[in-house]
Amino acid sequence: MTESLFELSFWLAAPVWLLMIFAPGWGPTARIAGSPLTVVPVLLVYLALAVPVFPELWTAVSSPDLGTFRELTALADGAGAIWSQVIAWDLLIGQWMYREARRLKIPALLMGPLLVFTILLSPFGLLVFLGLRAVRVRRSTRDDLAVAASRGATQAEHGPASPATDG
Repeated sequence: MTESLFELSFWLAAPVWLLMIFAPGWGPTARIAGSPLTVVPVLLVYLALAVPVFPELWTAVSSPDLGTFRELTALADGAGAIWSQVIAWDLLIGQWMYREARRLKIPALLMGPLLVFTILLSPFGLLVFLGLRAVRVRRSTRDDLAVAASRGATQAEHGPASPATDG
């Protein structure tokens, strides 16, 4: 049963990942990726795996050290629970990245491979995205300033806009 739940945790998250990677512009994708409820099925798997090893889990999180964490992950349900938690949090990170990329107009052809990378190695994928996001935000801010400056120059050339008159 534990092995089935271990595998199920990924398959419950996979449809959301597939939508964000292969159908990023489809209307329902944005709605689905905008909901934190996508992780609830994965978290239910987490609970099914975590409850049987709750004493070991509690020891590992309340007095964290490498030895107690090793003891937890040596148990099949303990390793499965940690895996399900990772899958859920990775999905939330991926959904945030997807929404930010759409907001910042980062091309889907760039985000698709980055989301795949994030599925496999989320800390690395998130760091790459944060760097890309910082560049995009800086460029967007610079472009906004340039537009504002050109508007100011245009007004200076043509004089201020005439005030509306009451008629």
